Amino acid sequence: MKKLLFVVLSYFSIAAGSSQSLKKYDIGNSGCTIYSFCDPVKFDVTYSEDSAKVFTSECKGEDVFYGIICIKLTEEISPISTAETTLVSYLDFLKSAFKITSAAGYGKGHRLQGKENTRGIIDYWKDDEKNNWKVKGWTDGKYIAVLYTYSLTDLPDTKVNAFLNGINFKGM
Repeated sequence: MKKLLFVVLSYFSIAAGSSQSLKKYDIGNSGCTIYSFCDPVKFDVTYSEDSAKVFTSECKGEDVFYGIICIKLTEEISPISTAETTLVSYLDFLKSAFKITSAAGYGKGHRLQGKENTRGIIDYWKDDEKNNWKVKGWTDGKYIAVLYTYSLTDLPDTKVNAFLNGINFKGM
């Protein structure tokens, strides 16, 4: 409970010192929510080859683009280590789709809100247009979410980190 309170208070303190405020948004009808500095307006909904529902949105706040890809899996992936491996494969796929030319390498071991049934992976990318990217993927075995930010300028760490850690899966 203390960790959750700390996270919530951190969000509000970041938002208070910023010209843009951090607000909570529903990710379509997925049951998940995201804290973002810009309004994702609407989520496009598509389906993957295995019929998983894919929610996507992107918005711009100042010089930074904030993007969300949230996949509601058709079947739960377990154990959580297998879900993490699936997340890595999806991040590899996104590197090609986003025309990423270099990557720092995956940093594993993250837990969403300290929950052991979640896994998070972070990476830093550059694309073919020289944008700086910071990407964080999350899974709980029922969902896969990739939150990303990019900009031609340096990314503001405090805001970006609040966004990248701002996903809440259904039931959390």
